[in-house]
Amino acid sequence: MKNYGRFIVLLSLSLLTSLSYATSGINMPYGVSLLSHEIYYLHMAGFYVCCGIGAIVFSVLIYSLIKHRKSKGVKAVHFHEHLGVEILWTTIPFLILVALAVPATIVLKHIHNTDQSALTLKITGYQWKWKYEYLDQNISFFSNLATTQEQINNNAPKNPWFLLEVDNEVVVPVNTKVKLLITADDVVHSWWVPELGIKQDAIPGFINENWFYITKPGTYRGQCGELCGMNHGFMPIVVKAVSQTEFNQWVNAHQKLAYKKRHDDAVTLQKAHAAIHHLTLKNGGGLS
Repeated sequence: MKNYGRFIVLLSLSLLTSLSYATSGINMPYGVSLLSHEIYYLHMAGFYVCCGIGAIVFSVLIYSLIKHRKSKGVKAVHFHEHLGVEILWTTIPFLILVALAVPATIVLKHIHNTDQSALTLKITGYQWKWKYEYLDQNISFFSNLATTQEQINNNAPKNPWFLLEVDNEVVVPVNTKVKLLITADDVVHSWWVPELGIKQDAIPGFINENWFYITKPGTYRGQCGELCGMNHGFMPIVVKAVSQTEFNQWVNAHQKLAYKKRHDDAVTLQKAHAAIHHLTLKNGGGLS
């Protein structure tokens, strides 16, 4: 009995330790989007079901080991098939799986329901960077790793966001449903931001749809979640959620930059055509 009490104490301590680990970041993050909340609740439902099954199974096992141990003179009973027991332990897991499959199917349907989106963002994976296109705002840019080579080579101090910082962030408004069109230009990538509840494969030649609805302003980081080549670990993702007013200001500023770039490109092209035309006239109507 003394050993039994010691076992209970050790079991309780291990459970408390596991709970402390769960609150320190090992558990799935609750996230800041509606999808991440649904996925979290689904995960916790499955977790608690597993805990309940484990508690029942180990309770019966521990009770049997203590109550029917050999030192008490108990003799083992030899028996084989029992139709009722076999039906019972087949039916119960089946019902548990069905009970978990129903909410899982509902969440899966929500993940791919991009109806009533207010903003459409096309994401293209490259080796090894991301391209973002705001289709309704006519804005596009590449997002590259901003960590310096000196930090990567351990020749400079590393900041808290080592390998998780970019030169161009994705900026989106809060409380807005953002539709994602995700593809790739070369090999398979995966756009993964844990706090948004999104991990969507980017496959060349295909466009996969997903969405998020961020409820809390802030900066959220992720990475490419698919082994895509030598620099796979250098494809960070940074999403900055701001108010609608700040987003409108950001759009206006980037649209002006985009207009200036198109204007400069047009001027450069005109100069190139003029130079070619001048060279053509100089050579008597043809290039030698």
